[in-house]
Amino acid sequence: MILYKYHGAGNDFLIVDNRDGSIHLSINQIQLLCDRHLGIGSDGLMLLNSSEEYSFAMEYYNPDGSSGMMCGNGGRCIVAFAADCGITDFNFLAPDGVHSAEIISGDIHPQKQFNIDTPDAITLSEYFGQKQKNGLRKIIKLKMKDVSDYQIFEDGIFMDTGTRHFVRFVDDVQNLCICDEGREIRYQSRFAPIGVNVNFVHYQDDVLYVRTYEKGVEAETLACGTGIVASALCSYIHNQDNKIGLPQSVKVRSKVDNLQVSFTPNLDGDKYKFTDIYLTGPATFVAKIEDFLL
Repeated sequence: MILYKYHGAGNDFLIVDNRDGSIHLSINQIQLLCDRHLGIGSDGLMLLNSSEEYSFAMEYYNPDGSSGMMCGNGGRCIVAFAADCGITDFNFLAPDGVHSAEIISGDIHPQKQFNIDTPDAITLSEYFGQKQKNGLRKIIKLKMKDVSDYQIFEDGIFMDTGTRHFVRFVDDVQNLCICDEGREIRYQSRFAPIGVNVNFVHYQDDVLYVRTYEKGVEAETLACGTGIVASALCSYIHNQDNKIGLPQSVKVRSKVDNLQVSFTPNLDGDKYKFTDIYLTGPATFVAKIEDFLL
């Protein structure tokens, strides 16, 4: 089996081209592949499947083998992978519905450029020195689902942006013990039985700083796309900006990269409804793994 590894702002994924429908992975196999000691290691695994109605279908799994959720960084990465496979239209089906995307910058090259046996194989030094070289890093604008259902708690806001998230606003996000505090909230009875991803958010100098504890990974990840979207929307609710009907744009800083969330807020009764939600950020090719045996 051939796998490709990409990362979106440090959130890394294994991707398999399954358009012929030949790959069927068990939960144990997914767990092994994602294991950073016994397998290859990643924050998730995706299958790029064929679709009769859309350009492709995205099938996503957490490292523990759970599925059925959307992944924002994974969505950008699978679009980058689809482009490298030669796909040119990016309307695709994900677990939470239909998404579309566009490549803002970065070249598109076929998979053959990733053949590690070719003389022009990319070395790590070249990669870190020239991130844009040969299409390794692309900036992708991904349309997310509309959001109108959320719940405000005394200590934060719960919202589903394709995946369940709880957003807590803090004074100093850099010095929090994310794993301890995130794990405690993730298993609280109010979010049972499914659980919840936990985002800690701090707004400073027109930039939203976000750190996320992800269920399924059961640790802090370097970025979480659906969590970044939830954090941006919840910050609008929290700050009561009241810029109804006007497109908004939020600069976001994850642990290692910059992203942007744009959206349009409107009122739906006594609550906000968010439409035209886009998550823009990088998707970077890391490696091609050949002949991995399960």
